[in-house]
Amino acid sequence: MKTLYAMRRANGDWFAVADKDNLSVPIFKSSGDAMTARLRDSGLECFRPVTFDAHALEELRKTDGQTASFLMINDPSRHLKHGLRLSFTELAPLMID
Repeated sequence: MKTLYAMRRANGDWFAVADKDNLSVPIFKSSGDAMTARLRDSGLECFRPVTFDAHALEELRKTDGQTASFLMINDPSRHLKHGLRLSFTELAPLMID
């Protein structure tokens, strides 16, 4: 499995950004990328990079009855809204090498 990362607070809340009409969870290719984004965005101050695995994906698959959405972040130095929008079904295969 490919290791991906997302930002999470100690209380278990996932970080999400407003993306069009819903919230999307930014997904990073490394913990270093996540930390770079954290340094650039004060809204991430209370969040830490954690491994985003199949269990986390399933946990976020449904949010308030809507399918969760994600943003694959290729350049953590840009605003997090500039990621590639992915649905649950599009992200799941990327987690496998």
